[in-house]
Amino acid sequence: MKLLVLGGTVFLGRHVVDAALADGHEVAIFTRGKTNADLFPEVEHLTGDRDGDLGVLAGRVWDGVVDTSGYVPRVVRQSAELLHGAAGRYVFVSSISVYADPSRPIDESSPVAELEDPASEDVQADYGALKAACERVVESIFGERGANARAGLIVGPYDPTERFTYWPRRLAEGGDVLAPGDPSAPVQFVDARDLAAWLVRVAEHGPGGVFNATGPAEPLTLGTLLDEANGVVGAGARLVWTDEQRLIDADVQPWVELPLWLPGDEYSGMLQADNRRTIAAGLTFRPVRDTVLDTLAWSREAGEQRPTLTREKERELLAGG
Repeated sequence: MKLLVLGGTVFLGRHVVDAALADGHEVAIFTRGKTNADLFPEVEHLTGDRDGDLGVLAGRVWDGVVDTSGYVPRVVRQSAELLHGAAGRYVFVSSISVYADPSRPIDESSPVAELEDPASEDVQADYGALKAACERVVESIFGERGANARAGLIVGPYDPTERFTYWPRRLAEGGDVLAPGDPSAPVQFVDARDLAAWLVRVAEHGPGGVFNATGPAEPLTLGTLLDEANGVVGAGARLVWTDEQRLIDADVQPWVELPLWLPGDEYSGMLQADNRRTIAAGLTFRPVRDTVLDTLAWSREAGEQRPTLTREKERELLAGG
C-alpha cells in the first residue's frame, strides 16, 4: 500500500509511520518540516502547510491517508477535497472529546458537541466540537471510504503530555504515592502503537464509519492499573488512597496534576466509552505491563516532561492525611 500520513513526526504520527513501515508499506509524510525533521530518512518527506500550502500533494495518488493532525474543519476540508480522487481511504484521528454529554457512558451513536459559533477556530476552547465538525467534513467528502477514529487517551513512548507517564515515573521512585479518589473508578486509554497499527489497517482495508478507538478490551479500574504498574516497576511503592474532596479543596488539578483522575460525574463517561465496534474492526491491545515498562524506559531517556503534581505538594498532602 502507498500510504500518506498527514503529520508523522511527533507522537501518534510517528507510531503510524513505524507501523506502516513494519507492514512493508510505501510511506510519505506531509509536515511543515519543523519538528523532528530528521526522522524516517527512508520515507518520502513532503513539506508544506495544511492551511493553504498543499501543492506538493497535487497530482499524486495514494491507497490510503491517515490524518493525525487535523483540528479545524476548514483546514481538514482543504486536504480532504484535494485527496478525494487521489486516495482510496481517508482515516481521520478524532477524539473521544467530541461527545456533547461526557457525564454518561458513550457509544458511537451518542450526540456530539456543536459549535456555538460556527466560525470558531479556537482549538483550546472548542476542541471537541471542532473535532466533531472535522468528522462531518471527512464523512461528507469520502463517505464510506472515510473513517473517523474517536481516540481516547493516547499513551506510550513519545507522549509529550504526561497524562499517563506520570504514574510509571512516580511509582518507580517508590515510597508513599498519593493515589486519588476511588480505586474502583474506571479508566480507559490506548497505547499509541496499538492505535497506530489499527489506523494503518483501516487505511488499507477499512471499514469506514465512526469508532471509539480506546481500550482496554475489558473494563479496568484505576486501582487495578496502579497496582499492576506498581508491581511491574518493582520499586515497592505504597499507594495511599486519598479522599478526592480533600484533593479538590487543596486545589489539586484533576487530569492535569494527577492523570486519569476525573472526580465527580461531569466527565465520568469519558472513561467509559463503548469500544466494542472498534474491537470488532480489529483493534487489539498489548498487555498493560508492556505499556508501563516501555513508557517508563522512554521517559527516563527523554528527561523532564510536562509538570504534574510536584513531590513537595504530594508530601504536604500525605502529611496532612
